[in-house]
Amino acid sequence: MGNRIISVSHITKEIVLGNSKNKIKLIDDISFEINKGEFLSIVGPSGSGKSTLLNIISGLSIPTTGTVNLESQDIYKLSPTKLARLRREKIGFIFQQYNLLSALPVFENMTLQLRLSHQKIDKDQIEQLLKHINFEPKSTARIESLSGGEKQKVAIARVLATDCDIIFADEPTGALDSVSREKVFSMLRELTQLGKTVIMVTHDIEMASRTDRAVIIRDGKIQNSLSNPTETLILHEMGGDM
Repeated sequence: MGNRIISVSHITKEIVLGNSKNKIKLIDDISFEINKGEFLSIVGPSGSGKSTLLNIISGLSIPTTGTVNLESQDIYKLSPTKLARLRREKIGFIFQQYNLLSALPVFENMTLQLRLSHQKIDKDQIEQLLKHINFEPKSTARIESLSGGEKQKVAIARVLATDCDIIFADEPTGALDSVSREKVFSMLRELTQLGKTVIMVTHDIEMASRTDRAVIIRDGKIQNSLSNPTETLILHEMGGDM
């Protein structure tokens, strides 16, 4: 068993196109394991199934077949209540679309998950987190007044404020400038050094090359899994196709 925290076994995901009986396989028989404290990147061309795979591993999307075990629990055999609790207490999400509540100001968005899981809210820590990732507006600012990059920073800081064991990040630095991108990457790396596990979908080859392992997927299948990846190795596997 070692220090394995997630085990993905023979998962497929099919969708039916419109009213036809034609099925498309978004994920095609994928199996792999993720270790505790690992920084894993998932890389592949647009439409290769990266975000779909991330959603299945994290419990957001049910696979057509196969199993996902998180800490030896088959997450898709849990009741909806238990799955929701697991996601709330163990898992953090950084979404590509931010998933912020526009009706609430920044601070309330940051603390919502903490409130739901009855965790202590430390206002100074939250202000410090926002400052650390170069967030310039006040924590009382309304979400709709923020730029895309500022919303992404709130979404990232919200996850960093929770003491979750596993962080799923879908293009977490896509909307950020290079300085903020570097800070966020460093913070995610620090979390893995504290024993947290980070699974990140990215288009950024340079960033993927600095993770512990890069899983390359194409057409819904794993093409290769590179330990200690380099930009050259990833680009070779991608065939220059991003």
